[in-house]
Amino acid sequence: MDQVTVQDTLKIEDRITEILEGFSIKSDGLIPMLQAVQRVWGFLPEPAFPAIARLMKISTAEIIGTATFYSQFRFQPTGKYLIRVCCGTSCHVHGSDRVLEDVQNQLVVTPGQTTKDKLFTLETVVCFGSCAMSPIMVIEDSVFGRMNRFKVQKLLTTIRMKEKGGIS
Repeated sequence: MDQVTVQDTLKIEDRITEILEGFSIKSDGLIPMLQAVQRVWGFLPEPAFPAIARLMKISTAEIIGTATFYSQFRFQPTGKYLIRVCCGTSCHVHGSDRVLEDVQNQLVVTPGQTTKDKLFTLETVVCFGSCAMSPIMVIEDSVFGRMNRFKVQKLLTTIRMKEKGGIS
């Protein structure tokens, strides 16, 4: 996490305590707790781990171990738009490697990175289950199928224009 002051940490811990009120403190409540915290910040801030550990009366290492086991959890802030490119078998056969390369070239990032303007984060996934529309790219919760270089360029340009106030 970027430089966080003690005051920031205390605010985060207070907010985490509010978020987690009413959650089961049994071991089956850990993943829903982590999900709830991530919904607020878009990732799991470092102060979340000791706060959850105190609440559940388990070690911080156990919390971190669980969070790092599941790919759904993030430990760094993401860009405003999370772009995920499917690299599963069907998508790969239909050219997802070229789609991924096009996205990387246009955004100047590799998977796991966020653009300097914090607008986009790029990730790869194994499968979305939309093989009939491969290759697939998902931005936030919107699925874009049969992607190619032109569709990638148009989509990213449209988002950038929207962000600059050029379109609604």
